[in-house]
Amino acid sequence: MPLPRRARRHIDIWPGFVDALATLVMVIVFVLMVFVLAQYFLSQALSGRQKALDELGRQMAVLAESLNMEKAANAALQSELVASKAERERVDAWAAGLDQDVKSLMALKDELEAKIAQMDKTLGEKEGALTAEHQVSEEARAQLALLNRQMEAMKQELARVAAALEASEARDKEQKAQISDLGKRLNVALAGKVEELQKYRSEFFGRLRQVLGDRPGIRIEGDRFVFQSELLFDTGSAELGVEGIQQVRNLAATLKDIVKTMPKGINWVLRIDGHTDKRPILSGRYPSNWELSTARAITVLRTLAANGVPKDRLAAAGFGEFQPLDPGETEAAYAKNRRIEIRFDQK
Repeated sequence: MPLPRRARRHIDIWPGFVDALATLVMVIVFVLMVFVLAQYFLSQALSGRQKALDELGRQMAVLAESLNMEKAANAALQSELVASKAERERVDAWAAGLDQDVKSLMALKDELEAKIAQMDKTLGEKEGALTAEHQVSEEARAQLALLNRQMEAMKQELARVAAALEASEARDKEQKAQISDLGKRLNVALAGKVEELQKYRSEFFGRLRQVLGDRPGIRIEGDRFVFQSELLFDTGSAELGVEGIQQVRNLAATLKDIVKTMPKGINWVLRIDGHTDKRPILSGRYPSNWELSTARAITVLRTLAANGVPKDRLAAAGFGEFQPLDPGETEAAYAKNRRIEIRFDQK
């Protein structure tokens, strides 16, 4: 007996429902597979980044250890120099005292010699008088013997003082030579450090120019790399723009490459100086150009630190409008004075 039409329609729904359910299950399985793969690749990426951070930390520890060793060596040299100066002053004072003693002894010697001569003259007169009578005064002979013994003792004392003075002069010359040699060695060491720093400063500026390009708002003046403020900040603001962040990141990458090639013991620092023009600021956030220039320098410093530059190698300063490059009052002069200066220098 055939089924009614309503019953046949009710039975035909299930195949479609089963197909939809199977499709949903396949979609869920696919999404789960994509999630698992994404988790795997993300964990790999995080592992690689952690290794890089560990390596950077190791390099920073090595640089810190080298810095401590150099500071200890410099402290030892300074202590040795101070000790040598103190010893030299002590020897000079002792030599001055010896000179005074020698002068006193020489005066006493002259006085004794004069007395001896007077006594010899008197004794001669007495001996001449006594020769006629064939008598010699025993008292005069005793005085003469005593004076002769005193004279001999005085000569021995003078010889001892002269020997001590010669020894003191020899030690003084030796100490002067040691101090001179120490000063020369210290000057040579300092000159070597300055020369090495100058070499890496030139390489740093050269690479930085290649990375940042030859743009009107970026220039090198002596030992400074100068950014015009408009390239990094908006007017009256200390927040880096998009282009400014990229420029500072390029600066950080260049500096990290240079640091990798630098030998241990170079005590360097990257100094960021902020400057403004002399027109008063109209921002309620910054009371004066001093605060604005300092805030801009600190913003650049923090961005460099966030991009891997060691914090102990960074310094920031704000000079406001008080160190202009152009004293004029034109727009061109104002634009030239609004700047950020980067100095690669020695601590």
